[in-house]
Amino acid sequence: MNRDTMAGNWKQLRGKAQEKWGKLTNDDLDVIDGKKDQLIGKIQEHYGQTREDAERDVENFWQDDDRA
Repeated sequence: MNRDTMAGNWKQLRGKAQEKWGKLTNDDLDVIDGKKDQLIGKIQEHYGQTREDAERDVENFWQDDDRA
């Protein structure tokens, strides 16, 4: 999923993101606003993951949504 598509679909994806990463708050999701780097950073912050692990999780999340 490209950057424009992520941002354009964010309203639909934010609920799925909150289900997957329950520690993300509504304020976090507002800040993320479909930006992949912001999502990665918030996952690192809340879950203590390395950047590489968070990137992998986000990539899997976007790919899973593309297939749905």
